Amino acid sequence: MILDNNSEMPPVKRGRRGVSDHEDDDEDYRKRRDRNNEAVKKSRYKSKQRTQETFTRVNKLKEENQMLEEKVKTLTKDLQFLKDLFMEYASNSQSAKFEGIDLEKLLEDVDEVKTSTSKNSKS
Repeated sequence: MILDNNSEMPPVKRGRRGVSDHEDDDEDYRKRRDRNNEAVKKSRYKSKQRTQETFTRVNKLKEENQMLEEKVKTLTKDLQFLKDLFMEYASNSQSAKFEGIDLEKLLEDVDEVKTSTSKNSKS
């Protein structure tokens, strides 16, 4: 069969497309390839640099975010302590300073402001 004969033949090697046999054309082609290879190396290097800088920035921001979250926790605990201290002082105070003021309501309003502020900052 004809197909059997073709399958036993070695593959045909093809030359470069578009390249003539002239020495000048080969030299120009080589120069273009060398310039292209350098440009590719430079582009890949810059891409790796940008990627590395992005990872470094992400890690730095994660660390900063973690520190800020810890600070928020600490300040929240401090605020609650001060609220409790204030409520104890106000309830034990014989002074008329706090008459007619709903201290619980006052402190709830502070909590609502804090909650709405944190919701807005997350948006």
